[in-house]
Amino acid sequence: MDTISPINTATAAPTDDADLLEGWLNRSELAKELTLSVDTLQRWETRRVGPPCVRVGRKVLYRKEAVRDWLREQEARKAGQRGTAAGRR
Repeated sequence: MDTISPINTATAAPTDDADLLEGWLNRSELAKELTLSVDTLQRWETRRVGPPCVRVGRKVLYRKEAVRDWLREQEARKAGQRGTAAGRR
């Protein structure tokens, strides 16, 4: 008699390919979200000053949480600069 073993969900293939890129934005989506141009994001990537991204072939992807972290860093940096500038007066 054959027994059927339970399916291991950790190794089972996802049923929907859309889940694979959940939490990621492409360059045009992020540009729209930040109200920037795609060219600006491309320039930032070249200069290594923008949010971290990964390349998959020609496609550039940004992890939403990494973009949020980058925005928080920008906010903290500006707040730190204001504090030191006020202290120098």
